[in-house]
Amino acid sequence: MLFRGIREDIASVYERDPAARHFFEVLTNYPGLHAIWIHRISHRLWQLRLRWLARWISTIARWLTGVEIHPGARIGRRFFIDHGMGVVIGETAEIGDDCTLYHGVTLGGTSWKAGKRHPTLANGVVIGAGAKVLGPLQIGENARIGSNSVVVRDVPAGVTVVGIPGRIVASQPQPPNDDRNHVEDKREAIAKKYGFDAYAVSTDNPDPVATSIGRMLDHMHVLDERVVEMCKAINRMGGDVCSDVPKIELETDDFVAAERAAAEQRSTPDAEADASARAKSSAKKAKSKSRSDADKK
Repeated sequence: MLFRGIREDIASVYERDPAARHFFEVLTNYPGLHAIWIHRISHRLWQLRLRWLARWISTIARWLTGVEIHPGARIGRRFFIDHGMGVVIGETAEIGDDCTLYHGVTLGGTSWKAGKRHPTLANGVVIGAGAKVLGPLQIGENARIGSNSVVVRDVPAGVTVVGIPGRIVASQPQPPNDDRNHVEDKREAIAKKYGFDAYAVSTDNPDPVATSIGRMLDHMHVLDERVVEMCKAINRMGGDVCSDVPKIELETDDFVAAERAAAEQRSTPDAEADASARAKSSAKKAKSKSRSDADKK
């Protein structure tokens, strides 16, 4: 059972990291794998209530690999930590099968109270470098969390989350999960889909700010069309509206010319002299005001 899990872990590295070349390289040079293997030992000791020994082994693993996994955390099969340094996984965290974490990821808590304090990741979740998932959250199956995001709310299945706080910027169709006969096909599709998607950020993810601006422009376009229709209807009834509406024309050259003119005006000697004179006059006013206040006292 142990050796089968090791083989699965190494195979998952080949599927998700194009830098992996051969078996011995993966076996000896991937600290994320070493941290997971040591965690399985410490987790078993934790279940046997050998708590101090389990924590001591996890501390040794942190020194050796730079990955801190609490012995109480539950981790599924084919879990992959790429690069590994700085990853922190809390005591009550639960990680499903085929999940991927990059360096600097924190699965942390937001409370000192006992009980469930850390996230639960479903199968196929990818979390990019530096992302923080905080609290007893539910991260849905095949969800992706972009680099340096901070997630403090539940994430539905099959979506991409970026930003601080995390916002949904894209959704993906979910593979059918009712038919258990397609589990292996599903795994293979996930591996191909996420294997080279470094740090859970792909080039086709839309910028949320640009998306918002685009939606506002679409809304303004619809309103303009409605206003034009209203104006035409009023004019057909004998009115005279919308005939002198000015057009807004924003030319880039005009902005550049205005900026250059303002810069030249600021750099002229007369402008500098005026600025110096204004500064001296304001200083004199401040001194006279302070003197008058002193005389009154």
